[in-house]
Amino acid sequence: MSQWLEFYPENVSHNFELDKNKTLLSALEETVSTYSDATAFESFGVAMSFTELELKSRQFAAYLQNSGVKKGDRIALMSPNCLPFVVAMWGIIRVGAIQVNVNPLYTPLELEHQLNDAKVDSIVLFSGSTPVLSQIVNNTSVKKVIVFGLDDMLNKKLPSPPIDDGIERPIDFMSCLEKAENLSYVKPDIAPEDGVFLQYTGGTTGLSKGAFLTHGNISANIDQFLEYSKNHLRAGEEVIITAIPMYHIFALTVNALAFFFLGSKNVLITNPRDFDGFVAQWQAANPTAFTGVNTLYNGLLHNPGFLKSDFQNLNFCVGGGAPVQPVVSKKWFELTGKPIYEGYGLSETSPVLTLNLGKKGSFIKGIGLPLPATEISLRDEDDKVVEPGERGELCARGPQVMSHYWNRSDATAEVMTDDGFFKTGDIALQDADGFYHIVDRKKDMVLVSGFNVYPNEIEAVVAGMDGVLECACIGISDESSGEAVKLFVVKSNPEISEEDVIEYCRIRLTAYKVPKQIEFIAELPKSTVGKVLRRELR
Repeated sequence: MSQWLEFYPENVSHNFELDKNKTLLSALEETVSTYSDATAFESFGVAMSFTELELKSRQFAAYLQNSGVKKGDRIALMSPNCLPFVVAMWGIIRVGAIQVNVNPLYTPLELEHQLNDAKVDSIVLFSGSTPVLSQIVNNTSVKKVIVFGLDDMLNKKLPSPPIDDGIERPIDFMSCLEKAENLSYVKPDIAPEDGVFLQYTGGTTGLSKGAFLTHGNISANIDQFLEYSKNHLRAGEEVIITAIPMYHIFALTVNALAFFFLGSKNVLITNPRDFDGFVAQWQAANPTAFTGVNTLYNGLLHNPGFLKSDFQNLNFCVGGGAPVQPVVSKKWFELTGKPIYEGYGLSETSPVLTLNLGKKGSFIKGIGLPLPATEISLRDEDDKVVEPGERGELCARGPQVMSHYWNRSDATAEVMTDDGFFKTGDIALQDADGFYHIVDRKKDMVLVSGFNVYPNEIEAVVAGMDGVLECACIGISDESSGEAVKLFVVKSNPEISEEDVIEYCRIRLTAYKVPKQIEFIAELPKSTVGKVLRRELR
């Protein structure tokens, strides 16, 4: 540990003392009291103050309580970034229920599995997602379906898809708030060990599992993140763009909660795929902070309108969810004058484990150093700590790490070590200064004639080639070498050929790392948060 202490942020202790009695509910009351009439969230140009959010979320909490919702009940929230999301979220939290975050782009089978696994009784969702729900709702435990439209709380006459006819007796979200004006709300007794979110993993190794995250887990991670970043952030003065979806743990903890408790103005982007509309909102907001994944940063850098934006106020940019490619980070810095501070974490860790704020006076690549009160250990297949500089599975221990997967003691046992570390499944190494670097996912590693090939390394090299917009690498069966590298490429220049790409790699990569097959495709499959889905390419 000692080798990296000199690079720890100024005024930040690596063993920072956390408030072990804190819950999200107690933090909400303090935040609303401090920032009251300031803007908490903005959507399509419509602002909602901290006081307004408190009032509307209390109304929704009162409705839920008077409808029979009890502490510990699971309520699903299936929504893009919009004002109803944050109002519903805080209403759910304020009754002591557990929010089950659901991807609005789920297939019927994915949705059915998650609702049944969590034993969800009520779901709050966007009207555009009701056709998917209607196909499977009768196969689930769901009894109440609360639906909102895109224009709810905006009154801008924005159109929304109709509620699917297959939904019997849908409940209007705005009507819930109106009915609750005359209903009482009783604040529940919430403890740090009580659950607050069921955050389902991507299911890359089978059916998705729900990480059971408590008030203590999330509150700790917020405090860890804000303490570690405190020399870069100003309470009550930040304007952050939230384009990555809040049902994803990255934006949920960092944007929707940490920046909220900092008193920030949070500008919600409902459809980040509409880059022109996204850029227009960016320019109107003139943000000080931004979080995103590699593909989102890359997409902005390829938008002509964005290149003309004013970045004078921009001060704090964080990348996560997937490694930020050096070529993207370099182009971002050249355009904005600001580095992308890469963070690292998982749903199971609330999520932030490390953050890279660089060294004094300079910035280096990688995922950086552990947040305060976070322990990182790199281990081999036998669970033994590897030697300095060697690759090993990154394992973590800290107050932000989940205690278990929901109703999956078998899966929990597989990922926890005997001494209480969570095994992330990511291969990492630690450099001479103590900074951590993710090499790749354990299961994505390609074994070529006994040599380990890490797809991220290939992708990072090819991403720097002129004429390549994006690329992704997988392993394929090969008679002579066991496995070989296959590269999928999205062109920005239609003239480049397979041989051009291979020749580019031959100059820059060891022979066994050079892709044996190149396939040009129109676009890479991605999750809604922007991660490239290598499993779909396989």
